[in-house]
Amino acid sequence: MNTILNVIWFVLAGLWLAIGYFFTGLFFCIFIVTIPFGIANMRLAGYVLWPFGRTIVREPASEGLVLFGNVLWLILFGWELALAHLLTGLIQAITIIGIPLAVANWKMVPLALWPMGARVVDKP
Repeated sequence: MNTILNVIWFVLAGLWLAIGYFFTGLFFCIFIVTIPFGIANMRLAGYVLWPFGRTIVREPASEGLVLFGNVLWLILFGWELALAHLLTGLIQAITIIGIPLAVANWKMVPLALWPMGARVVDKP
């Protein structure tokens, strides 16, 4: 079932989201100071490409620098990404087949808000 949902997700939303996150991550990697944001965007790109059967795990040892980066991310970029995922999920939830896609979109909100110190892993 995860494969079917991932294929539907990939065709309808995942490819475009991943391309956007990937190229934004490349842009952030141009400057040395913003490389952590670029890595966070690459992590988001991988997750939005194939979200079903995967989950987010927070690293237990979050340093002060990670907290600072997450707060900066939240203020500059995170709230826009989270709002976009929320609104897209609402639109997808209108149809029956879109409900699982909407849930996947809403699962991406915490990672869009607070990406540093998080890993994407396969569900057991």
